[in-house]
Amino acid sequence: MSPMCMYSATDGFASDWHFVHYGTRAMGGTALIIQEATAVTPEGRITPYDLGIWKDEHISMYHKITDFILSQGAIPAIQLAHAGRKASHDKPANGGKFLTPENGGWQTVGPSPIPFSSETAPPKELTINEIREIIQAFTRAAERAVKAGYKIIEIHAAHGYLLQEFLSTISNHRTDEYGGSFENRIRLVTEVVESVRKVIPQEMPLFIRISASDWVVGGWTIRDSVKLAEVLKNKGVDLIDCSSGGNSLLAKIPFEPLYQVPFAEAIKQRGILTAAIGLITNPKQINTILKKEQADIVLLGRELLRNPFFPLQAGIDFPEQYVRSRK
Repeated sequence: MSPMCMYSATDGFASDWHFVHYGTRAMGGTALIIQEATAVTPEGRITPYDLGIWKDEHISMYHKITDFILSQGAIPAIQLAHAGRKASHDKPANGGKFLTPENGGWQTVGPSPIPFSSETAPPKELTINEIREIIQAFTRAAERAVKAGYKIIEIHAAHGYLLQEFLSTISNHRTDEYGGSFENRIRLVTEVVESVRKVIPQEMPLFIRISASDWVVGGWTIRDSVKLAEVLKNKGVDLIDCSSGGNSLLAKIPFEPLYQVPFAEAIKQRGILTAAIGLITNPKQINTILKKEQADIVLLGRELLRNPFFPLQAGIDFPEQYVRSRK
């Protein structure tokens, strides 16, 4: 199950709604469940309704969720995130508009004071000390995730959120050690990875989701992603979750089934595990991707929202409580 925001939290806390939401997918046969983008700071939320893991009090409910997922034979994972300049919005059900501090929002931050759109405010350019604080926020969040029972951690560096904002020249115009050259622009991502890798168990898999392409001329490309993947492999990343887009409204994205699979295939060919995502909706597509060795894992998003029992219908063994429904 791909991480998908539910915008149903209060002050970052998960509730019984999240317990049922994730627990149902575990009962439905999903092997790996990656929890939605979970903010490492309050200001790192996309909306005031995002899940969070910036304080110890968040851990208790997450532990309840992970215990149940494990009891169903599934693996609980968590995506750690900071929304950067795309933070401080209302939830989609309310229109998704940018929220000013006067309307319940907050000051956004980013690598450079470049707004995402004409409808958002310029983010505050992060200082070096503030960058270090964000690295520590990811690190502390990872420690809490381990305590909460998650077995895999995924770092969110895609979809135009903070870490991708540093990667792309579209959003990063810095002239210090975090901007300019490729090596400088990837510095924050590699430092987050290194810091998280140090505090989680050695055997715990570490994933990272990237936008393999900005889909914009002059932006981040698949060539950059392949190069980044080689660096991250040496830093202790076990798998690249290959998404794309999200950092520019000018992106021309060909939304069609399997449109992102070539990204996973290109990166996998460089010797690192990958996950394929993107409008994958049936068992035939999944089996083809795996048989062709285009990716090592297939993550489903919208299809598992529509049908939490998709894996059972695709042939996974039914839980004993549901066996009678097979006939």
